Amino acid sequence: MNATITASELASDLAGPNPPVLLDVRWQLGGPNLRSAYEEAHIPGAVFVDLDSELAGPAGAGGRHPLPDPEVFGAAMRAAGVSGNRDVVVYDGGQGWAAARAWWLLGYSGHPSVRVLDGGFAAWTGPVSSEVPSPAPGTFVPAPGARPLLDADAAAALARSGLLLDARAGERYRGEVEPIDRVGGHIPGAVSAPTAENVEEDGRFRSAAELADRFTSLGATPTAEVGVYCGSGVSGAHQVLALAVAGIPAALYVGSWSEWSQDDSRPVAVGPDPR
Repeated sequence: MNATITASELASDLAGPNPPVLLDVRWQLGGPNLRSAYEEAHIPGAVFVDLDSELAGPAGAGGRHPLPDPEVFGAAMRAAGVSGNRDVVVYDGGQGWAAARAWWLLGYSGHPSVRVLDGGFAAWTGPVSSEVPSPAPGTFVPAPGARPLLDADAAAALARSGLLLDARAGERYRGEVEPIDRVGGHIPGAVSAPTAENVEEDGRFRSAAELADRFTSLGATPTAEVGVYCGSGVSGAHQVLALAVAGIPAALYVGSWSEWSQDDSRPVAVGPDPR
């Protein structure tokens, strides 16, 4: 199954005999959750999911958005109506980062059929609703480990033996600015690959061929093991999704720079060169 779905395809699926579960994951970095925007208008039937409290654990030594407790995550998904035998479609406001986090986490936890609405809510031209649904409880029970996951040591090793992509903006990779974490720079050996370059101006993904060309030029050869990190495992999930669209499997370092930079014993590289 494709990792993404267009708005027209979603409209067709919603009108069919087995409509997918819809999750609204609108989110903003560093601000209050966007439940109010969801309550004002959302795709009919969609259930709001809060990234900070339901798709991540408490911030701490593991970074700003570590993996959630499987019990907490599972309970949130079941409350939203998610079952393992029913398709799921996730969307956010259009940037795609939060939706990709939900896509990655559900897939990591063993759900077999999850897609991201390409372009998010901004791409939706169908009817909207302010009615908050009360779905029948789902049966999904997370079984973590279905997607490859990196910790700090594995990310460092992959930067030497394979291809580790840094999904943050180039100026953060180079260490010129660091608006969030305590230290600027990147994991030695990581290659700069800003997530923003995976999409068109409207937030939709570039074509699979364009993405494949981009990642190949960065070193994603057929034999290379590929991993991704970002600031806290959110935009990095979007990069993993872009790689999936291109047909390239990749692991995610969820702790990312927000975990790496907390430990003074870990090396930091600055400037445009990987090492």
